[in-house]
Formats: sequence, C-alpha cells, structure tokens
Amino acid sequence: MTAELGHFALILALMVAAVQFVVPMWGAQRNDATLIALAPPAALAQCVLVALSFACLTTAYVESDFSLLNVVQNSHSAKPLIYKISGVWGNHEGSLLLWTLILAVFGAAVATFGGNLPKALRARVLSVQAFIGIGFLLFMLLTSNPFERIVPAPADGQGLNPLLQDPGLAFHPPMLYLGYVGFSMAFSFAIAALIEGRVDPAWARWVRPWTLAAWCFLTAGIALGSWWAYYELGWGGWWFWDPVENASFMPWLAGTALLHSAIVVEKRDALKAWTILLAILTFSLSLLGTFIVRSGVLNSVHSFASDPARGIFILAFLVIVVGGSLALFAIRAPALKAGGLFQPISREGGLVLNNLLLATSCGAVLLGTLYPLFLDALTGDKVSVGPPYFNAVFIPLMTPLLIAVGIGPLLAWKRGDLQAVAQRMRVAFGISVAGALLGWWLNDFGPLLPVLGLAIGLWVAVGVIVELAERIGLFRVSARDTLFRAIHLPRAAWGMTLAHLGVAIVILGITVSATWQVEKQQVMKPGESIDVGPYRYTFVGAGPARGPNYTALRGEFRVTRGGEPVTTLFPATRRFTQPAQETTEAAIRTSLYADLYAVIGQPEANGGFATRLYFKPLVTWIWFGALVMVLGGLMSLSDRRHRVGAPKKSAVPRPKAGEVKAA
Repeated sequence: MTAELGHFALILALMVAAVQFVVPMWGAQRNDATLIALAPPAALAQCVLVALSFACLTTAYVESDFSLLNVVQNSHSAKPLIYKISGVWGNHEGSLLLWTLILAVFGAAVATFGGNLPKALRARVLSVQAFIGIGFLLFMLLTSNPFERIVPAPADGQGLNPLLQDPGLAFHPPMLYLGYVGFSMAFSFAIAALIEGRVDPAWARWVRPWTLAAWCFLTAGIALGSWWAYYELGWGGWWFWDPVENASFMPWLAGTALLHSAIVVEKRDALKAWTILLAILTFSLSLLGTFIVRSGVLNSVHSFASDPARGIFILAFLVIVVGGSLALFAIRAPALKAGGLFQPISREGGLVLNNLLLATSCGAVLLGTLYPLFLDALTGDKVSVGPPYFNAVFIPLMTPLLIAVGIGPLLAWKRGDLQAVAQRMRVAFGISVAGALLGWWLNDFGPLLPVLGLAIGLWVAVGVIVELAERIGLFRVSARDTLFRAIHLPRAAWGMTLAHLGVAIVILGITVSATWQVEKQQVMKPGESIDVGPYRYTFVGAGPARGPNYTALRGEFRVTRGGEPVTTLFPATRRFTQPAQETTEAAIRTSLYADLYAVIGQPEANGGFATRLYFKPLVTWIWFGALVMVLGGLMSLSDRRHRVGAPKKSAVPRPKAGEVKAA
C-alpha cells in the first residue's frame, strides 16, 4: 500500500505542477491577482506531494520491501541502515525522485520566503520552476517509475554497488543535486525576467542568494566526491577529469561566473544580457550532466541508467528547455537596456575578465568531455581525452584569472587606478616570488609549473589579506577603529575574503601534493620495510576480517619517522557477496602537514602482498580550502542585504576614502 501511495502522490504532483505552470503564468500575463495568488500554494502542495512520495520509497528501503523492483535491485536485508537509506538515491529512479524533491523544495522556498518579490515576477518564476518539474515528473512516471512491483517478490535483494556503500556517498549525491537543482532558480528568474522584459539591480539582488546557495551546495558536493574517490577507490588520486566529474565541474564554473556577473548588474546596472545568458547556460549544463549520467553513453560508477529510451527522453527535454530558453533570449535580450559605462581598468572590468576566462574554461572542459562521445556516435572511433588535455588547456586559462583575483577587489568601480593597486600589492608580489623560488630550490630546480602554482597560490592568499587590511584600515587608523571596522564589515565582504582565501588554499594544496608526493608500488612480505618520503613503512602482515555484509583481507603497516613510532595503518581489500564485488579500502593517517596512505592487494605466489604506499604533503588542504570556500559562501548568504529589496538612492553622501566599503 505504501508503494501505491507514493506512486499516486507523484501523479497528483504532476497535476499540481501543470496547474502551477499554466494558471499563474496566464494570470501574470493578464495581471489577474487571483490567478497570480495561486502560484505559492501550488508550489507548496507540489512539494508536499513529492516529499510524501520520497518518504514512501524511503520506507520501502528501510523495511526491505522486496516486492518493489527498485528495492530488489539496490538493497539487501543485511545492509546497515545508513546504506539502506542512501540506497534510495544510489540508483537511477531514486536519484531522479530526489532531484524532483529538491526542485520542489526550492520552489516552495521561493513561495515561502519570496514575499519581497513583485507578485507577478514570483508567479512567473514559480511557473517556470513548475515546467521543469513537469519534465522530471513525466520522466519518472513514463520511463523510470521507482514504485514498479515485481511478482513474485524475491526473498532478498541484489544489494547496492559496494563502491557506493560508504558514508561519503551517503551525502555526496544530495549535495550535488542541491547544487544542480539550485541553479534552476537562477534559470527560472532569468526566464521570468525575459518574459517581463525587465532586468535591473533589484532582479540581481533577488537572484543572487539563490545562486549563491546553489554554488555552496555544488562546491561541497564536488569536494565530497573528490574526497570519496581519494580514500575509497584506492588509486591515490582525487580528480581524474572523468566525464561525470566534468559534468559537475562545468556548472560550477558557469555558476561562479554568474555570481560575479550578477554583482555587476546589482552594483552598476550593467552586463544584463550576459548575466541572463549565464543563468540559462548554468542550468543547461546541469541538465547536460543529467543526460550524461542517465543516457547510457557512459560506463562509470557514477552513471545510473543504460536504457536508450531514457536517454532519448532526457535529451528531448534538454532540447526543449535549452533551445526554448535560448530562443526566448535571442528574441528578448536586444530589448534589455544597457547599463552604466565603465573603463576596462575597473572593478567591473576585472569581473568581465573573470567571466570571460571562466566561460572559456568551461567551454574547453565541455569540448574535451563531449568530443569523444560525438566522435563515437558519428564514426564509431574510440578516443580518450584525459588529464593531459585538460591540464594543458585549463591551467593557462586559470593563471590570468587567479592573478586578477588578487588585483580585482582593490580596483574602484567605474574607473580604477592600476598603478595605485600595484603599489599596494608589492608585498604580495614579493612574498609570492620568494615562496616560489624557495619551492623551486626545495624541488632541486625541477619543472617550473609547480613554481608557478606556488607563486599564484601565495599571490591570491596575500592579496586577500591586503584587500581586507585596506577595508579595515589596518595600520592606517587606531587599533580601536580597525576593530570597529572589522566588526561592522558587511558579511558579504567577509564571505568574499573567505571564499578567495579558500581558492588560495586549494591551489597550494594541489601544487604541493602533486610536486612532493612520493609513491612506492611493490610486493612486500611480512617484516619488510620501505622508506616513503621521510617515513618508514614496515609491513607486519595480513589476515582475514569480517564486516556486516562482507569479508576482508586486512593488512597492517607500522609507520615510523627517525625511529619514532608515528601511526599504524590497516588497509583492506573487501569482498562483498551481494553483489559479488571487491573493493579497496585505503588506510590513511591525515594531518594538515601530510597524509600517510597505504593500500594492500591480493597475496602473491611467493607469500608477499601487492602494496601501494604514499606520502602526500598538504593534500588535505584541497578539501580544507573547499570547506573555507563554502563557509565564505554561507557567510555571504547570511548578509541581510540578500534578504531585502534592491538598494535605493539615498541623499546620504558617499563614504570618504578609507571608510568601510560594501562588498
């Protein structure tokens, strides 16, 4: 009965979404207050119905209801409870339901917290959001029903992919979907603005918090995914430019550009058409990621579906949404009035450069991701576009962007003084050069690319500190005034500082871990030792172990430094029976200084075991930096100015030079 209730709730949600799409949109067109007022309750009703359906599917998983085909294919009675729950979205149908639920939750949030929006605009936004919901609800009901029954019901299920039976994968997909789907709000705001023919600073002020929230979730989701790949797959890396990794990275790049572009619209009433286009493209890239994962064009641990019919459906929906929105943009964008003028050397100019480089980088990643798929479809030829291409293209594009990150926030709006900024950045330049030369010396005057990475990371980090010091008047006013300014600095300014500092930390983590990493692969017998970087790993031995739904071969390594014990590592190879599959469980000792990383394989004929041992300096800075970026985004999101209307012109004089500036 629970399954039928969940299925019926989806059907009702589709009906409500259809009403939410048609009626408020028509009401906004006719300026009919009664029809416009229907949008918020319809959005709330749709959210309740989809949440009820999701709760029904979750109940079926928790209770191991093997009369449902979805539960049979992705769960097992012996699984721990957390993996029964995460199994709900660890498959095509369940993840699609989660996607639709998050879409409905965002719509309900606009209905609940969008009271400061003009009623007609809110009605159009919710109508566009409902149209997207209609597409995904139809997708589920016609091709991907999560409540399909199986008769007769088997005694037990086939189990979830063992690679997905991990705490990181319990949270990674929901975070990604919150980011993917969150950009639907920016898309809905953009389409609503095109229909109204009005984009102004008020619109930018309304759209920024939704974009910022989606960006924070997507950043956290990507970081969780790379962390999971690092410790679960046992290959020692954290990013491989996999097509599905790229599918999440491309909306992040476009969303970052959108965030910065919206600032120009808000502050200077410029870049309107470009910001609208970015909003459309960012969500379009999210839909493209959905197509890549669910079309069957890829074989990956990330991919869910291999049924071509599903791929055709989502491709058709992608064409309708992207093609229709771009057609509307082509028609209405020329009518958008240009905003304020600015010089190339200005804060606006820096943000334009930011947008151009981010968009170009996104295009390069898109080309490298789709080219093999198109070539395979057209000619049948198999080609692989891997890390060499992406690194060769992406790094040169990011280098000038990151240099601009250190300079841009110090430039004035409309017209900046580059010479004055250069004088203020002398310290940052000196520290970055000195740090890069020191790193080059420590690397025995090796390749120059790590030197560049160190210089850029230090440049961004010190540049952030210099910019903050300028804002609070450090060393220019009294300590009391500096503290006062710091306390009263807008949260958005603190958020920008943290986010940019997080970028610097990530760059330093990537550069140092890639440059000074030590890797040793060998066959070791019990009692043997090997030096890995400044540490010595001694292999004690390996023996059997047992988990709740697997057996394992568990190794033991004692790690010392200078003869002093540091830690003991216990890597394992797990063998699951349902489904039958082996996984590698790396043992990692983590610190801010370095990770000690050990992997053990199957026994060899000579009594030894295949082992991989690593010394990874500063690798945790990659995820720590991502966390700092997310915290910066959340701090900006908490700024009260994102929850009120657009600023109005005031008779109060502008602040004098040296006073606290808004972000």
